[in-house]
Amino acid sequence: MKCVKKALAVLLVPSILAACASVGQDEDYSPVPAVNVVVGANYAAADALLAQLKGKLADDKPLIMATVVNIDALEQTSTLGRLVSEQVSTRLAQGGLKMLELKLRNTVYLKRSQGELMLTREIGEVAHTHDAQAVVVGSYADTPDAVFVNVKVIQPTSNFVLAGHDFVLQKDATVRAMMQPAGQFR
Repeated sequence: MKCVKKALAVLLVPSILAACASVGQDEDYSPVPAVNVVVGANYAAADALLAQLKGKLADDKPLIMATVVNIDALEQTSTLGRLVSEQVSTRLAQGGLKMLELKLRNTVYLKRSQGELMLTREIGEVAHTHDAQAVVVGSYADTPDAVFVNVKVIQPTSNFVLAGHDFVLQKDATVRAMMQPAGQFR
């Protein structure tokens, strides 16, 4: 009788494990992989900034997120640049930093279809106006196969870089579409 039970166990265990492994495989509600890559890369960049900023910032003062801009034309951005900015800012807030949302302020110049663009000469003034201890800035370089992104946290009073991170997004259909001029993709 013991041999029969052992034989049944040996035969049934793999079947039970296989059945458990297949439960829920048809119910995949996650975003498409390309989107996961973009969000994951942006969140990883913010996480890298958070790790570098430990002990460098005051808990009670905000940071400002500037729009990530085209490195070859600092007055221009894209849907991708705006998305990187939004997701990095969100992740920094999730990490406990006080992120000041500039889109709700009337005192910041918003260039139509571009976002909150911030050049070096403007950083100190905007940060002072909003009592921000640091500004998160970034740029991207667009190539045929990839987009190279750089984000930095800058202390506006000294222009010292407190933290920085670089990453690359492969130019799949999603990223390619977000690099089109505003309003040209659907």
